Amino acid sequence: MFSRTLVRTVRTAYKVGPARFSVRAQSSNALSKTALPFTYSSSGPTSVKYTTQHEWVAAHADGTAFLGITKYAADALGDATYVELPEQETQLEAGEPYGSVESVKSASEVYQPVAGEIIEANTKLESHPQLINQDPLGEGWIARIKIADPKALESQDDLMSLEQYERSLKEDEH
Repeated sequence: MFSRTLVRTVRTAYKVGPARFSVRAQSSNALSKTALPFTYSSSGPTSVKYTTQHEWVAAHADGTAFLGITKYAADALGDATYVELPEQETQLEAGEPYGSVESVKSASEVYQPVAGEIIEANTKLESHPQLINQDPLGEGWIARIKIADPKALESQDDLMSLEQYERSLKEDEH
């Protein structure tokens, strides 16, 4: 989505013509490659999906996934002052709230993108809620779940790829 085509002239002994190189800019809504939601498994997540409510899910090969909010959501909320974390062993269906983020501007519930069981909450957020603003797709992850049905990530119509999510943001601007 955020690719630019660079054009430069390539001169060879036989012809002159434009060469096109595609450069993909790093999206601010892409998963942070240095934080636990990415580094949890050595090969990184098998799938990263986004919701229309501006949440993300990063699934790993062992059937677990990290959950959080996007940079867009963190910016819209403003400075986070409190994060309500989910309790371990809570079973939730897709679309159910599993926590909330409060800020100086507002409060917003965070919804489970896929059915599963909460197996861990990011307790760093209790004392450092600002991680939600500083690194929402990395150190600011909210929960880790055991996915009830890993195939749901590919079959749920309401989950989007990064490119689809970025496109939806652009469409919302118009």
